[in-house]
Amino acid sequence: MRVDLSAHRGGFAMSAAFEAQPGEILAVIGPNGSGKSTLLDAIAGVLPTTGTVVIGDRVLDAPAGPGARGVHVPPARRRIALLGQRPLLFPHLSVRENVAFGPRAQGVPRAEARRRAETRLEEVGLGGLAARRPAELSGGQQQRAAIARALASEPDALLLDEPFAALDAPSAAQARRLIAAQQATVDGSAAGDGRRAIPIVLVTHDPMDALILAARTLVMHDGAVVQSGSTAEVLGHPQSEFVAALAGVNRLDAVGAGGDVVHAGGLMLRGHGEALRAGETGSVVFAPGSVRVDPPIDSGRPGLPANPGSAPVPNRWTGRVAQLDPIPGGIRLHTAEHPGVAVDCPSTHAVGLGLRPGQRLSFRIDEADVSLRAATPRGR
Repeated sequence: MRVDLSAHRGGFAMSAAFEAQPGEILAVIGPNGSGKSTLLDAIAGVLPTTGTVVIGDRVLDAPAGPGARGVHVPPARRRIALLGQRPLLFPHLSVRENVAFGPRAQGVPRAEARRRAETRLEEVGLGGLAARRPAELSGGQQQRAAIARALASEPDALLLDEPFAALDAPSAAQARRLIAAQQATVDGSAAGDGRRAIPIVLVTHDPMDALILAARTLVMHDGAVVQSGSTAEVLGHPQSEFVAALAGVNRLDAVGAGGDVVHAGGLMLRGHGEALRAGETGSVVFAPGSVRVDPPIDSGRPGLPANPGSAPVPNRWTGRVAQLDPIPGGIRLHTAEHPGVAVDCPSTHAVGLGLRPGQRLSFRIDEADVSLRAATPRGR
């Protein structure tokens, strides 16, 4: 799939360019209103677009040019399956009939459409529920039936618009496994039935979906792509504070201090990645949960410097607690000295420390948990 397009929805403008290979899951992340759903609707042909959409050897959208007419294939003929948060099953049809609807609409004979439906329902674990109506299924089961319906049409591409958002945790985990399995079976290597590999574009507001399912990730903000690359790179070392907030990590502007050390946000840090030369600018990234929290350095705790006036040590600092916020499994804190640095403290450790506002604490982080990047990439 090759996409290079612009689209409008009311007064909102969106533009994006990317490629997704057959058998690949490409994640698209960003906050609400960033243009993710608009992008999928444009690819599916629901919105008028300016630009190009090509899947395999089929041109679905192309602008007019000298000696060439513009191309726009209507949604019904695109062979693209679009699945959103709601399964949108036909309430008056059985689950089997819902899944067979797509093939039947394509002109597939009734017997073959039924066979495809039953095969797909078995794959999603609903083979024994094929005769039921959608109202007789749970929300998670309905979404699995919708996934089966999307795949039964044997599309050239699958677009997923936050398909897990409306599900409870167990149902969402099961749906994720189903989508992940498509990466292993769409080329027939696991399924053994010769299905074609297709690109899958997964829109989500949750970076964990990208981490679990996608090798590559594209980040959207205000209708534009602001970062793209391998998921490990995008989430492991964001290029902006916006993406860092989305990924839930600390990102600080840094200046090289020589000897593999950088100054960043009032901290002296040493890490891995691209060591900054003295005076060179760049950034450091680390997760709030990778910072260890200890009593203050003058408390006599073993393994920590006893002299508060000693020279600063890389990857160690102190601070007075200025803000405490609850998070799942613990407390997130900020200090008065380094307000831009979030630190996560597990609940059991917070209780042991007697964590409270105004408390002075010591912090440390391993070099392996600090990612360094120069502002100007080297050799890439």
